Amino acid sequence: MRFSIIIKILGILLMLFSFTLLPPALVAKWYGEQEVAIFGYAFLITLATGFISWAPVWKVKQELRIRDGFLVTVLFWTVLATFGTLPLYLMKSPQLSFIDTLFESLSGLTTTGATVITSLDSLPKSILFYRQQLQWLGGMGIIVLAVAILPMLGIGGMQLYRAETPGPIKDTKLTPRITETAKALWYIYLCLTLACFLAYWLAGMSLFDAICHSFSTIAIGGFSTHDASLGYFNNSAVEAICIVFMVLAGINFALHFFAWRHRSIKHYFNDSEVKLYLWLLLSISLVAVLVLYFDSPYNLSESIRFGVFEVVSIATTTGFGTADFSIWPHFLPYLLFWTCFVGGCAGSTAGGIKVIRVMLIFKQGVREVQKLLHPNAIVPIKLGKKALPERVIEAVWGYFSVYVFIFITLFLAMLALGLDLPTSFSTVASCMNNLGPALGDAAANYAGLPDAAKWILCLAMLLGRLEIFTLLVLFSPAFWRR
Repeated sequence: MRFSIIIKILGILLMLFSFTLLPPALVAKWYGEQEVAIFGYAFLITLATGFISWAPVWKVKQELRIRDGFLVTVLFWTVLATFGTLPLYLMKSPQLSFIDTLFESLSGLTTTGATVITSLDSLPKSILFYRQQLQWLGGMGIIVLAVAILPMLGIGGMQLYRAETPGPIKDTKLTPRITETAKALWYIYLCLTLACFLAYWLAGMSLFDAICHSFSTIAIGGFSTHDASLGYFNNSAVEAICIVFMVLAGINFALHFFAWRHRSIKHYFNDSEVKLYLWLLLSISLVAVLVLYFDSPYNLSESIRFGVFEVVSIATTTGFGTADFSIWPHFLPYLLFWTCFVGGCAGSTAGGIKVIRVMLIFKQGVREVQKLLHPNAIVPIKLGKKALPERVIEAVWGYFSVYVFIFITLFLAMLALGLDLPTSFSTVASCMNNLGPALGDAAANYAGLPDAAKWILCLAMLLGRLEIFTLLVLFSPAFWRR
């Protein structure tokens, strides 16, 4: 393990992250808030720590190996989340414990959207902006951003990109150079954020709310500046805009790249994963609308408005709310929660298992049935017209098996703490899938959960964001052998 280069990278990334604390400080200055000092202290502490880590090893020039990339990825997320607690820990009201600040910081960076903070409407604007900014930075992965910068400093980045990028297919580059790939992804991310902001603003949001909600919409994060989330605005145009951008952000960003490069949208309609993704959103929305219309106080227009919004929000693992879906009739709350297990497309900012994995698991099940009828038949699994290597299918099944095992383990751990069944199931599901909303005792927020539960859910958020294996590989003895 090349610890010198790892420490050097962490130092550089911490110094870069320290400068993201300046925009919230400017917001505090603009609104005349006392939090200017808080962000100033956080900036200096983070910058100094990064510099102290970087200075002794700044001359080190080594290429990262794959194992180094995994370690940097995990260390960076944990270290960054820890330093991200500083503004939240230093603020005077509300006073939060360390685990609460870590939970909030990690929830932001992993784009989970679960919160322990109540009375959001009374929080300083700078703190609200900071929470939204955490989600925006975490949405595409700060490490991917760093990959676009580190090569200019003489540090290779492909290993980091491979470790960070979600989905079962890791080695596909959009452009020949990883630096250009990372830059292309961020340009698309920025353009979508800008378009979302303008749409919100034109629809009637204030400038501040439009900026903040564009951050969390494109990041598929779910943090809001109001306790009532998007329901605060009671604006059908805002909700329609949100639906459009949640759906777009849940699509593989590689397809956005190809659409931009080739000036064509045919890639979307030729992609099997996108077609299944859109079909799931439409079919589950239809079920929700019908149930709400026939067995709730909503009329038809309200059933369509609230049903479609909540389905898209939960299915894409965004977590915005316009209605309290936890009290909806019959099976709807749990149906919505099961959709978050699927999540969005691979290569998107969404959480969940990912649509492509679910598709391949289904195809594998169909193949097993066919082989029972025709034992000697060779039945390849295809994605589009291309037969996939068996190694990919094995990797998908391996991921799914480990995912289920870890989910059950964390679920039982929550039950062991004395929490009820709906709370335990929904909080673990929400955090592992980077969703945010939950049922039971956490339906409003996570503040009332015991500290031990919050530690478990922090682990669940990290596992979900790093797609399990990136973190679990560190616990393998083979990883540390030379």
